[in-house]
Amino acid sequence: MDRFLHSLETAEPTYTERGATLTGELPAGFHHIHAENVLGHGTAVFERATEGLRTWRAHRIPGVRVFPIDAPVRPGVTVIVSMGTGLGAIAAPCRVIEVSESSNQFGFASGTLPGHPEQGEEAFVVTIGDDAIVRFEITAFSRPGNPVTRLVGPLGRRIQAVATTGYLRALRNFVDEAHAQGPRIL
Repeated sequence: MDRFLHSLETAEPTYTERGATLTGELPAGFHHIHAENVLGHGTAVFERATEGLRTWRAHRIPGVRVFPIDAPVRPGVTVIVSMGTGLGAIAAPCRVIEVSESSNQFGFASGTLPGHPEQGEEAFVVTIGDDAIVRFEITAFSRPGNPVTRLVGPLGRRIQAVATTGYLRALRNFVDEAHAQGPRIL
């Protein structure tokens, strides 16, 4: 994995519409996904959810690993998301394209690199509204990136939908863990 990661240092994303998942102007010619859930209420939930995105906790779902796991979420950082186990794993190289951060939002867009089975981008964004409701949104656009992905057709979209649901659930579980533990006494 180290060698593969090193080979991607100068690779360019496999699509031209960089940052579109954060602007909401999704390009034509791609399959679009938008999914969201409510994580809870209040600043503590927002901070925990932001921590979860910064540490790739949304990607900790069965059969999915991020390498390196301690990669910082900042523009230009390359990671390999592997899906599957053992010999059946698929390596999906991605690069953090852009980070969006303000007092009421944290998120990032991750784009595909050569070797990824798809072409496109996915954004993971946590917001806290004026009503203090904390939401986690995933927005993506993608299309097959190689002949094999084109052959599996709808199965590829189904895998992406299952992964999206898993990401939503994983971040919610991470946020809920902190709430279940209650306050710490030092």
